[in-house]
Amino acid sequence: MDSPAMGKCPDEDRWKNYVRDALLETSISKDILMLTRVDKPALMKRLFEIGSSYSGQVLSFTKVMGQLADAGNTTTLAHYLELLNEAGLLSGLEKYSPNLVRKRSSSPKFMVHNTAIMSGISNETMETLQADHRAWGRWVESAVGAHLVNETFKERKVHVYYWREGNNEVDFVVAYKKRIIALEVKTSKVGGLTGLNSFTSAYHPERSLVVGTGGIPLEDFLQMDLLDLYN
Repeated sequence: MDSPAMGKCPDEDRWKNYVRDALLETSISKDILMLTRVDKPALMKRLFEIGSSYSGQVLSFTKVMGQLADAGNTTTLAHYLELLNEAGLLSGLEKYSPNLVRKRSSSPKFMVHNTAIMSGISNETMETLQADHRAWGRWVESAVGAHLVNETFKERKVHVYYWREGNNEVDFVVAYKKRIIALEVKTSKVGGLTGLNSFTSAYHPERSLVVGTGGIPLEDFLQMDLLDLYN
């Protein structure tokens, strides 16, 4: 059965329920709550839901707290996000910066480790997503981000970031032994590469690549070993 995120599913509602109840709930309960002390498990689950729904977007913990009934503080949310990352569910990518302090203090760019997570918690269908260019672009970006994040679990010396300065943005910055590669995900011919060009001028990455329209085909990129980008 295909995932609604990547293909047509004959029974989307049943598939979504399975992902949500049998997979996600079990992962949180067994991989986190049974192994680690979590004082506010309901808060962590809500953070997971919000972060997954905002996958591919930068959102400050302060704004996340505004959507939570029992928000705790930003330190608690950052800790819970790290637990979700270690469980292979949800990451918070840091903003790329040579300055470690600025990097650590940046707002996270939420990124699911598998787009099935987005499908499981979303009311969107394949048809409604493809009809909404902005939403579809974010899901494709999340698919690329999920691939990158999972590759870092295989190769711990690889780190994935995002970059944004004013109106300029780069979807992903991959760093490996001080060698950086900038990646921009495109799902149409609309829009330029101003952010990628601005980043290239400022930081001189080893390579600046487009994934999707006008660049590396999405299907090919999702099957690549991340370190092949450096060859």
